[in-house]
Amino acid sequence: MSETSEATDDIFAHAVRLAEALIFASREPVTARVLTNLLSETVDVDAVMAALVAQYEGRGVTLMEVAGGWQFRSAPDLAVVLRKVVELPRRLPRVAMETLAIVAYHQPVTRTEIEEIRGASLSQNTLDLLLENGLITTKGRRETPGRPTLWGTTPAFLAQFGLNDLRDLPKREELLIDPQVTLSIPVEEAPPDEGAAVPQEAEPEIDQTA
Repeated sequence: MSETSEATDDIFAHAVRLAEALIFASREPVTARVLTNLLSETVDVDAVMAALVAQYEGRGVTLMEVAGGWQFRSAPDLAVVLRKVVELPRRLPRVAMETLAIVAYHQPVTRTEIEEIRGASLSQNTLDLLLENGLITTKGRRETPGRPTLWGTTPAFLAQFGLNDLRDLPKREELLIDPQVTLSIPVEEAPPDEGAAVPQEAEPEIDQTA
């Protein structure tokens, strides 16, 4: 092997280690753009990531593409065992999950449209809970009388559900009833609206056998 070839291999190996360290240390998915800025210009980022993914195949930790970037996740097949010793984050209330599903599949969508789809009123508490967890955000305003706010999901939503793109969304029923779907939310429940004239949100019937 020539010295040039050995030097090239050393540069590539270093790039793989550097990418591994960056993704391990980052709390958010690491995008290809960030990796490109970090690694040598002579290194092929796609080749680096392919090599790193191969290194983690069959291990307890896997490298996944989520929310437009790369992130280490526990191997899916170990989830059942880990639940015995790892405390799971608390799930969102059903009404919040219902709202989140509607936003995800119909975005950008207004509050009125969410209420029409759900067939029940939507309290500000539910929107606030989704906002506090960074799962939804405003997407401008609809050019209709009153210019209502449009809502859509965020990159944090994709990361939380292990999705790389909205096109990877599961069926809506899976998002609502899959027992493996969990979201990190505050321990304290949001207090009910005081003096609100809006009727209490109703939880629609969901066929658990679907």
